[in-house]
Amino acid sequence: MKIAIIASEFGEAAQAAKVLRSRYKAVPTSEADVIVALGGDGFMLQTLHTYMGQNVPIFGMNKGTVGFLMNEYQDDDLIARIGQAERFTLHPLRMRATRCDGEIVEYLAVNEVSLLRETRQAAKIRIAIDGKVRLPELVGDGVLVATPAGSTAYNLSAHGPIIPMGADLLALTPLSAFRPRRWRGALLPSSVNVELTVIHPQKRPVSAVADMHEVRDVRHVFIEEARDVSLNLLFDAEHSLAERIFTEQFES
Repeated sequence: MKIAIIASEFGEAAQAAKVLRSRYKAVPTSEADVIVALGGDGFMLQTLHTYMGQNVPIFGMNKGTVGFLMNEYQDDDLIARIGQAERFTLHPLRMRATRCDGEIVEYLAVNEVSLLRETRQAAKIRIAIDGKVRLPELVGDGVLVATPAGSTAYNLSAHGPIIPMGADLLALTPLSAFRPRRWRGALLPSSVNVELTVIHPQKRPVSAVADMHEVRDVRHVFIEEARDVSLNLLFDAEHSLAERIFTEQFES
């Protein structure tokens, strides 16, 4: 098995990578069967985007802050751990955002696509699912659509639901909703498309963000699951991503 070892430049990750490279023969990422990524969830997100087209599984080890998408760091028996790891396939969201000037910008999001107000004025957003308007006007800071992998990130902080892996669901979660005041969002089948239309975009400017990619001054955003793109993560059998999501729901 040929492995590549990459690391975040922050914290202890770089030193940990040096230790691993002294113990295991590493190859360039272009030649690797598996990429070993050292850092936190932010670095894992960056890694997934960087190597999205390479179709190489990624085994992450936590040398960051959160590490929800990472395995525990150990420098012993790395090859054996990778060989015994469980593979989990993720499909990102495809965001197609239309700016007020007519430009169309497309990005993929592993965690979530979020619409956020740019100024002191609340955003007004119309929500349609598969072409049918479900909410004529949401007034607030914005709204997001999260994948199961992203449901424990920004979505959870916004009081959205945690989605178990394999549920084929997306979370549609409002951000500080003012109207309708009691609307808490919705769970959607992953097969649907979501259209978010900004009402009065010049007066109430809104940005669209797909993970770390921001598009400012949008008037319309189309979101769907990118079934043609597969991302493969490897997890120790006793620390699978599905189990972590399950455990998260029972932590105090």
